[in-house]
Amino acid sequence: MEHYLTIRIVHGVTAVLLLLGVIVHLFMLWKAGRGGDQAVLQRKLQRTRNLSLPLLAVIGLSLPLTGWWLVHLAGWPLGQFWLLGSSLLFLALIPLVPLLAGRLTAWQTPGNAMAARTAGIYGVLVLIVLIAITALMGAKPV
Repeated sequence: MEHYLTIRIVHGVTAVLLLLGVIVHLFMLWKAGRGGDQAVLQRKLQRTRNLSLPLLAVIGLSLPLTGWWLVHLAGWPLGQFWLLGSSLLFLALIPLVPLLAGRLTAWQTPGNAMAARTAGIYGVLVLIVLIAITALMGAKPV
């Protein structure tokens, strides 16, 4: 049972890191966009696209694997509502990440004001889906 507890802790920590990472990056880019300094905004967009987004994607892709492992070790059936719902939400999240990355790239090019709004919408959608997945994971039976 010690493997179960270890995997559960790792799964919980990575879920919190992913959610906090998305929130921090949304706030950071929103603040940089409203600040008016294009050099700061470009630097933060570059860092988000090249470093943070791939790291957050790896963390996000590890969650279904550790989650499946937890369900397998606990012996829960895979047809439970919270598990099916979170799986469907995760499938909805997968196309949002490349769309967000594309909008961040478009936002980095000069003269594209609409890309900032669209990137913000995609970012908020990613955050909403992650919060919904986290809520379903918290509602599971103990």
